[in-house]
Amino acid sequence: MIVVDRPEMLVVGHAVRTSNADEMEQGRGRLGTLWARAGSPGAFAHVPGRVDENLYAVLTDYENDHHGSYTQIVGVAVRSAAALPEGMVAVRVSGVPSMKLEARGQMPDALLDAWQQVWKHAESGGTPPRAFTTDVEIHHRDGVDLYVAVFPSMG
Repeated sequence: MIVVDRPEMLVVGHAVRTSNADEMEQGRGRLGTLWARAGSPGAFAHVPGRVDENLYAVLTDYENDHHGSYTQIVGVAVRSAAALPEGMVAVRVSGVPSMKLEARGQMPDALLDAWQQVWKHAESGGTPPRAFTTDVEIHHRDGVDLYVAVFPSMG
């Protein structure tokens, strides 16, 4: 895993509060519905000022670590969020040092494999340690780029 400086961005989309435990339990997961909504044709056509055609997933407001609750926003990157479409939220994602992983291949399996690497890294006490502030998935035609916030190096 390499560490890069993730750029600041502004994302507008739909949000849910969930946990990994809820997502693994039949009938409790909320991400499937969120992604179905985001993937429907024209889901973000009425969002002004889009930066690109990618879909962004922002994971933020971590309760503690990857075992606790978090908020996921799925949407699009925009230049400004002056007028939010009804039912959508805006989140400013700070530019921070992040581990970058590239998920390529069959989705969602390739992305799940990348997240499992992140979870193993955190549980093993790997360096740099995860910050559990805000993480970003950038979904594009070649796959997904995953940026996981880490604490800056002190060296």
